[in-house]
Amino acid sequence: MRKIAVIGAGITGITTAYSLLERGFEVTVFDRNRYAAMETSFANGGQLSASNAETWSRWATVFKGIKWMFEPGAPLLVNPKPSWHKISWMTEFMANIPGYKNNTIKTVELAIGAREHLKGHAEKEGFDFSCEDRGILHVYDDEKEFTHARKVNELLAAGGLDRREVNVDEIRKLEPALTQNFIGGIYTVSDFTGDIHSYASGLSKACKKRGVEFHYGCKVETLKHADEGVEVHWKDDDNTRVQNQYDGVVVCAGVQSRDLAAQLGDRVNIYPVKGYSITVHLNDAESQSAAPWVSLLDDKAKVVTSRLGKDRFRIAGTVEFNGYNLDIRDDRIKPLTKWCEKLFPKVSTEYATPWAGLRPMMPNMLPKVGAGKKSRVFYNTGHGHLGWTLSAATAELVAEEVLIARQSNSRMVG
Repeated sequence: MRKIAVIGAGITGITTAYSLLERGFEVTVFDRNRYAAMETSFANGGQLSASNAETWSRWATVFKGIKWMFEPGAPLLVNPKPSWHKISWMTEFMANIPGYKNNTIKTVELAIGAREHLKGHAEKEGFDFSCEDRGILHVYDDEKEFTHARKVNELLAAGGLDRREVNVDEIRKLEPALTQNFIGGIYTVSDFTGDIHSYASGLSKACKKRGVEFHYGCKVETLKHADEGVEVHWKDDDNTRVQNQYDGVVVCAGVQSRDLAAQLGDRVNIYPVKGYSITVHLNDAESQSAAPWVSLLDDKAKVVTSRLGKDRFRIAGTVEFNGYNLDIRDDRIKPLTKWCEKLFPKVSTEYATPWAGLRPMMPNMLPKVGAGKKSRVFYNTGHGHLGWTLSAATAELVAEEVLIARQSNSRMVG
């Protein structure tokens, strides 16, 4: 088993391709877009955030979500139109509430493990991704939220993460641009930020330079399993139908992974959870001076930020259950703009580019990583809102599993 097809050229697909390449595999990557990282990996919040590893599967989240459904501009929006996919996902989500603690610890362990690989890949291959190594600061103006954050500290510490509580004076020392009245914060010095699109693009170019074959602008229509390999059937951008056989396949196709998995006999219950962002272009000196450099997470508003160099400020947030809809809704963008104007009134939001992406989320909030039911089939998908944070660690896990399968197959043949 030497020739491996990777379906998807987002952050998980590219990191998977790189990890397979490092283990001596011949890798071919397929993506329906013309370039790498053009969907969910295009304009996310920019955080590499082990400090945000707490899973959402708590009853408090469910009750808060029901409340938010009736509040315009709330962090969560659910399209009330029923579908079997949505109902099954939400039922399984609630069934995973007893696993909240264990799943959170597993997530933070993965996030910590991903850090060295993410930075190491960029350093080794020599590309820039606007990395800001200044930590992530969670801020609170609600005592109930702050009390819960202290409990989360204990949970994340069990997974190996060091987060510390900071008072109001420390918040202002860490980020002088913050003048809002907060009651306290939580700071994680080991977290960092960057531009996910630049990272995935840079790593994809490194992969191509080292021999990875890319098929962009093609839609994978069918995956057919056979004892000797997996057939990939795709349609090129000129509508020509093409097929080829590979020794194995790794599905990293984001929200499309569910349909592809079904073709291979696996149930991967990913739901497309939409998130929004705005990229505020800091075109004047006053805005550049007034925008924060330390990455922020406002737990109450469910807003995250990252500074992408001198002249870009990324603000992301909101959760929307609305199927595969990618419309950019003004009523979901406005809360992000207003949040910026409230906390950083001297930052001009005149030039703010909106974006929406579909996060591939599993009901247990853990990614689907590893082998499928059939031989030669593997998955690295379903990372939800922590795709970039976890990608390099899960890529290593799945690539190692593919390697073990190859070695086992070689022994059987021998």
